[in-house]
Amino acid sequence: MTTIGTEPTRNCLQPGCTGTVIAGSCQTCTNPAPPTPQQTPSPHDQTSPHDQTGRQDQTGGQDQTGGQDQTGGQDQTGGQDQTGGQDEASAVTHLDTQLNAGHRPPRPSAWSASVTFGWRAMLKIKHLPEQMFDVTVFPIIMVLMFTYLFGGALAGSVTDYLQYLLPGIMVTSVIMITMYTGAGINTDTHKGIFDRFRTLAIWRPSPLLGALFGDVLRYLTAATVILLLGLALGFRPQGGAGGVIPAIALLVGFAFALSWLWTMIGLLMRSEKSVMALSINVLFPLTFLSNVFVETHTMPGWLQTATDLNPITHLVTATRSLMHGTPNGTEITWVLISGATLTTVFGTLTMRIYNRK
Repeated sequence: MTTIGTEPTRNCLQPGCTGTVIAGSCQTCTNPAPPTPQQTPSPHDQTSPHDQTGRQDQTGGQDQTGGQDQTGGQDQTGGQDQTGGQDEASAVTHLDTQLNAGHRPPRPSAWSASVTFGWRAMLKIKHLPEQMFDVTVFPIIMVLMFTYLFGGALAGSVTDYLQYLLPGIMVTSVIMITMYTGAGINTDTHKGIFDRFRTLAIWRPSPLLGALFGDVLRYLTAATVILLLGLALGFRPQGGAGGVIPAIALLVGFAFALSWLWTMIGLLMRSEKSVMALSINVLFPLTFLSNVFVETHTMPGWLQTATDLNPITHLVTATRSLMHGTPNGTEITWVLISGATLTTVFGTLTMRIYNRK
């Protein structure tokens, strides 16, 4: 078949005619051309409606083709959902199988759980290093201020007064730092962190004990800073390292025992400010009404009696005796017994409140 202009042409089908049909008539025999016989559709074409639709889509509008693409995308998404659902169901089935078979993770020991929470306390210091200001800057200010303020008036020279003052100022600084234990416990309590810890299969006191382990590091840091500064200013402990190390260990142990008091207060108080206010009102007279700065025999009788009953006085006397190589067994024993008593009483009360809160 050829084309003339825009109209297709074909041969005439009249018997004996070889002309060409143009505009419905043969140009040779001038007879109307018979209609072109229609081709019989193949069975494949009749049974392939999708192919017809496909040809329509290919030659038709882009909207239909786009519709097919959108449908295809939905099918693919549905396939992904089914795959995700199968993976989740497989994970749940695997977990159920492990639990039913008894392959549960071992329960951490009391020591392991406590050390883990102690590491958590250290990580808090790592992310908030300004928390170390109270164990570095504060002790330095205390040593410099009281040494140069009272040294010349009380002992005649700064160096002589430093031999008497430094063990006492070390005790004062470390004991004052213990109040931050209660503030930290109070903050965690109001954030609901301990509610989460109570749901874990761990030893119950481990979160509180771990927090105290982190504070022990702070106590050691403060004592070390004061000792190094004192050595730089002229402090010479007569007991040497054999007297200084036990003295710091005794001080840190008593601070650890006293921290149970602030832990209990931290659980009871409604805000961190309340904890700090109560702690300062207790610790300030307790540390200054003692033999930290002067001997008690220079005081009036009633005040001397009060300072002799002050536990800080016994702690300072024991620490000072160890550093200067003259251990006072009576005072050291008194400190050890009082520390054990504080731990037993306030540790028990703290756990009782912690379990009921």
